[in-house]
Amino acid sequence: MHETTPPIEGYEGLPVGTLQHRVRSLDTEQMRRLVDYEESHANRAGVLEILRHRLHDLEEGAEPSGGAQDFQPERPGPPAGGSPVSADTAAPASSPPPHGVPNQPAKPKGDQQ
Repeated sequence: MHETTPPIEGYEGLPVGTLQHRVRSLDTEQMRRLVDYEESHANRAGVLEILRHRLHDLEEGAEPSGGAQDFQPERPGPPAGGSPVSADTAAPASSPPPHGVPNQPAKPKGDQQ
């Protein structure tokens, strides 16, 4: 039987680092479903290796851990501090180049139509 939906929400777009963390909370049956889903859909060798290794660990007695489903190590947190740029330190305003810009194309010369 091939699964139509994976047991992890947003599975298709998860980076590998996030996936490795999220599968820790799945039980043996959920891991089997996830392996079946991956095999019948994307069939990515590296991802299948991670999933099968975790499934093997569970079958050998490992317990699901409390891996948070919202953990995203690839996404950095908000920036610390503000921008040091101010009106005093900003670059001076400049005119568009003589050949024009996309919103203000250059005007043709008088002798060309």
